[in-house]
Amino acid sequence: MVAVSESELERFSVGEKNLITDVKGLVVGNAHDQKAKTGTTVLTSTQPFTAAVDVMGGAPGTRETDCLGTEKLVERVDALVLSGGSAFGLEAASGVANQLGEQGRGFPVGNVNIPIVPAAILFDFLNGGEVNANGDLYRTLGMSALNAASRDFDLGSVGAGYGATSADYKGGLGSASLVLPDGSTVGALVAANPHGSAVVPGSGHFWAAPFEVGNEFGGLGVAAPSTPLAIPQNRKVKAFEELARRGGSSSHVSDAIEPNAPMNTTIAIVATDVKLSKPQLKRLAVAAQDGLARALVPAHTVYDGDLIFSLSTGERELRDPVADSMLLGHAVSICLTRAIARAIYEATADKNDTLPTWRSEFGSAS
Repeated sequence: MVAVSESELERFSVGEKNLITDVKGLVVGNAHDQKAKTGTTVLTSTQPFTAAVDVMGGAPGTRETDCLGTEKLVERVDALVLSGGSAFGLEAASGVANQLGEQGRGFPVGNVNIPIVPAAILFDFLNGGEVNANGDLYRTLGMSALNAASRDFDLGSVGAGYGATSADYKGGLGSASLVLPDGSTVGALVAANPHGSAVVPGSGHFWAAPFEVGNEFGGLGVAAPSTPLAIPQNRKVKAFEELARRGGSSSHVSDAIEPNAPMNTTIAIVATDVKLSKPQLKRLAVAAQDGLARALVPAHTVYDGDLIFSLSTGERELRDPVADSMLLGHAVSICLTRAIARAIYEATADKNDTLPTWRSEFGSAS
């Protein structure tokens, strides 16, 4: 067993932008529909990249994830899509694939290029917006997000996180990065819409607090030891029930909302510039799931579709397959933990919200 020394961990630093796009070559674009309170996020690069996936939630919604299996033919993909809209949101990837195809991107088969665009969705219908169950909306959002792709992008109530919610506050889109001692870079991008809570019950302290860098999600620090370790109160379900009772614009989706119904899911992407194979990327995604579990309580429930894509741009060689892989896994898990807290922290209020924002109750910082 190879041990990671404390001196190595102390030399982690945050990337220039503290975004997944600190991994050279990656760009991210967001698009949303204010009326429907839903949106899409697209990650892509100028060159195809190797990718894998790990699913731990009980209610996932996906497209083309089978091709990411370690035994499958496809080695590289052209883009990854995170979207709201439940099953209808999978059409966002169709918009992205069509547009990439027009650009000549994709897997060459004869005289045709077929873009490979795996996608995952979250459920964001019951958030006070007007439900739009038309795939055309998501295809348009996918194309718009692709066109907006850049190294710089906003966090919070944008893209796939636009209509996201958590157990007690609005969810959102989050990202974070780290630079390792050897100069390699890792990052995470997440649309946080969990059944669980990102904060310790009875406080504004994030579960992710031990991993916070600076005041990137408020700087409140770790909750006091006296804070009771209770099951978080799920205000999300109560808010949905109230929406249905008062005949809100979204109430026709379900006449009777069952407690703990599958109306959730946290979907994420972790990335590195270190050259990794599909099996190694699969292990990276598995390690990143620890970051999700550190940031959310409970996590990986039967009512979530928790899923993590992992990718490598292959810019740097892997020096030690054991020690370096372990360090990369640890680093991406920390990034994802921080990204989830940043998603909740950066969320902003909007008309007809069913839940408050974290900032509305605890301010922007300590």
